[in-house]
Amino acid sequence: MPLKTRVTELLKIEHPIVQGGMHHVGYASLAAAVSNAGGLGTVTALTQRSPELLRAEIRKCASLCPGKPFAVNFTLLPSLAPPDYGAYARVIVEERVPVVETAGRNPGEWIAYFKKHGVTVVHKCVAIKHALTAERLGADCISVDGFECAGHPGEDDVGALVLLAKAAERLRVPYIASGGDRQRAPAGGVPRAGRGRRQHGHAVHGHEGGTC
Repeated sequence: MPLKTRVTELLKIEHPIVQGGMHHVGYASLAAAVSNAGGLGTVTALTQRSPELLRAEIRKCASLCPGKPFAVNFTLLPSLAPPDYGAYARVIVEERVPVVETAGRNPGEWIAYFKKHGVTVVHKCVAIKHALTAERLGADCISVDGFECAGHPGEDDVGALVLLAKAAERLRVPYIASGGDRQRAPAGGVPRAGRGRRQHGHAVHGHEGGTC
């Protein structure tokens, strides 16, 4: 039975489960498997070496989960030679991807760009001050990543349950509980804590094709 939350309504998914964006893991086959199961799959933009390769991966994902929403992870990395973020962003808009997950450096420019083109924006962050900034900049939803989360968990070493409790107090937009749920006990507390959904990374990558 589908579980309705603020986030399932926002993202137009059946179940409050989201596959996190993972470098060299978030390909079309995995994203489509999650979306076909009623969650939100995520293709990772910068895994693709060029914007046109991203376009091909987006089209592949759309063909594998027709009529189902999916997202593209758009991570802003500190670099002396950054990728052409503008070209990647244009591909996402041109291919009519319904949801973008921004992460990394200040997303203000890109939140404005994606929202101008009707894309729902989820911003991933590891501190409440960053979450409040993203909310102020117009993010539709926040992915709250505790220190237990894989990837880039920040430098403050704050666990998920602490961050999520503060998010429930401070945020107005819906938010995602991301990371730190491997013992399963916190999972039952997701709705009670006010969270809109859970986000999984490697938990949805247990075998070829990946399911949630």
